[in-house]
Amino acid sequence: MRFRKDEPPGWLRRWCPDEHVQSVAEITPEHLQSLGIHALLLDLDNTITPWRSHKVPLEVAEWIKRMQAAGFKLCFVSNTRNLGRLQWLSEQLGIPYARGPMKPRRTMLRRALEMLDVEPQQTAIVGDQLFTDVWGGNRLGIYTIWVHPMHPREFIGTKVSRQVERWLLKRLEPYRVDK
Repeated sequence: MRFRKDEPPGWLRRWCPDEHVQSVAEITPEHLQSLGIHALLLDLDNTITPWRSHKVPLEVAEWIKRMQAAGFKLCFVSNTRNLGRLQWLSEQLGIPYARGPMKPRRTMLRRALEMLDVEPQQTAIVGDQLFTDVWGGNRLGIYTIWVHPMHPREFIGTKVSRQVERWLLKRLEPYRVDK
């Protein structure tokens, strides 16, 4: 589902994604290329792996390979505090990672853009949270793809923010392109 981001009131725009998908597997290289996107900043927990997991679902692993084969530059931008797991997944999947103050702050995202040598307009961020991934991407003019969380298990603070996300989604509903 896509959104008309220029129409919501200003206070709501910061949390409005460009797109919402159920899984990263729905995102195709052809669609991103048609938008002029060459790089993806990827959240980790509940986007690429279940929360705190080392296991990447098969369809996600295949999607990553498809994106890499299509020439997309990928970089993890995760708020995880488990650096060892992030490093391990980075090595296993062949995806570098950027660190810095947590999203939605811009430092980590800027670092990732520099690492990949891309501009914000050539980049999409893919993540499961409006208050970190989408807001952070919107702050830099990065195309934002909000993914449905892959698993209900998550950090308690995230569970609280999900309630506010549901409230925001009701306010964003009139701005959906494909109802």
